[in-house]
This record gives sequence, structure tokens and C-alpha cells, in this order.
Amino acid sequence: MEYIIYCDESVSNGKYYTDFFGGVLVRNKDYDKIRETLDVKKLELNLKGEIKWVKVTENYLEKYKQIMDYFFSFIKENSLKVRIMFRETDQTPPNLSPDQIHNKYSLLYYQFVKNAFGLIYHDGSKNEPVYLRLYFDAIPYPIDQRDAFKSHIFSLQRNARFRKARIKIRMDDIVEINSSKHSILQCMDIVLGSMSFILNRKNEVIPVGAKDRGHRTIAKEKLFHHIIRLIQQSNEIEFFDISKTTPISVPKEFWTMPYRHWKFTTPEYRKEGGV
Repeated sequence: MEYIIYCDESVSNGKYYTDFFGGVLVRNKDYDKIRETLDVKKLELNLKGEIKWVKVTENYLEKYKQIMDYFFSFIKENSLKVRIMFRETDQTPPNLSPDQIHNKYSLLYYQFVKNAFGLIYHDGSKNEPVYLRLYFDAIPYPIDQRDAFKSHIFSLQRNARFRKARIKIRMDDIVEINSSKHSILQCMDIVLGSMSFILNRKNEVIPVGAKDRGHRTIAKEKLFHHIIRLIQQSNEIEFFDISKTTPISVPKEFWTMPYRHWKFTTPEYRKEGGV
């Protein structure tokens, strides 16, 4: 069995919440069908270029709602799993070493891939290995650091719980991709952007000299509320708190839940256990 995980990050200096990481997991056997469906729908909607949160406008709002409907239809049937990680800006750990600051991106991505999807609870047979293919959008490091980053992610397979779950990673499967060619990642970018937008209260911003919010801001807020309704439908819940770690009833739900948030909290600020 093989899983593909698309990974992206956003907003490393948010006013209230920062260091947003997002991922979408798809089984290899489902990949072509989902990719082709999203690509066809984009063409039907005349969305010929890359779709992104920053491109959301009043004129394109309905088209973006429709592409989100298609994206979440696969989440609802559990063909896709989405995970979003972030932390509170005020909870920056004290006494970080220069090396930790320099390698923050690598360290946080390691935690995200290791924990966010609950991979150790995967559905595959424990007698057969499960391979991960990890697709990263634009690794923000010079070439030598990119190699070190990939090696760090590669080392995950040596984790005791990964070994027990027979999760394996091949170095050649840790890949930097061009997001303009991957509709699944583009859709996840929209979800990730919407969460950062609302959590950092950018929907409340009124431009200097104006009396009201801009049309683009209002359109983005409307798209966010549409996405929230889709999340609630996918998880079969009536309320979803975007600012907190999504609660679970049993550890297996780290894996089985279609959509989850993880507010990353270091030990200095942690008040309750769990991911």
C-alpha cells in the first residue's frame, strides 16, 4: 500500500496564529481519479491557472465554492484526509537555540508528518509495509539545506512507532513539486489560507481611508464560511472550532477523522495532553 501526502505551509509571522502547515493524504489507488475529477472541474469553471487563496475575489467566489464542493466530496467519502497545524503566536518557546530557530521549518514539518495524520493507526495490514510519498511545495531552503531537510524527514521511518506500523519512506519519494501542476494541493492551499485568514482576523480589516471592508475581504469571508459548512458535513458534526485541536474519542480517530486541526503547543504552554 502507498499513501501520497501533499504538504504546504503558510504565514510564519501571523499576529495571533502563526506557522500554518497543511497536508492532504490520498491513497495511491484513488489518486488518478481525484486528480482528473478536479482538473476537469477546473476547466468547466474556466479556472485555467493555479487556484489559490490569494486569488479569491467577489467575481470568482461562486467558482471557488464549487471547486471546494468537489474537493470536500472526496474528504466526506474519506478518499482524502486533510490536516491543518498551527500555533499561537504568543506561545513562542523561550530560550530557543540559534540552530532551532534556523531549522524551525524542518523541525515543525517533522512533527507535522509524524503526528498530524495518525499514520501509526493506518488501515493497512501490519504484515505488509506502507510507503509514504511526500510532496512538498517550494521548500524554502538553499540546496544544501534542502538535502538536510529531506534526510530529516527520511529519518521518520526509524521512529519506533513507525517501524511497528511498518511505515516506510524512500528518499526518492520526498519530492519538491510545482503546485501549479497539482490541483489537489491547490485546493488544500485554499483551505489553509482560509483558516489563517480568519484566525488572524484579516476578515475584520478595513483599508486605510475606507469606511467599509473591501469586496475581496468579504468574498474571502464568505468562502471561509462555505468551507466550514463542508467541514461540518464531512465530519458529521454541528460545530467546528478552528482555533483548537480537534477532539477525538479514541486514538484511532487521529487517522479515521476526515478533517482535523492541530494547535501545536510546546511543553512550556501545554495544559492538556494529546496531539
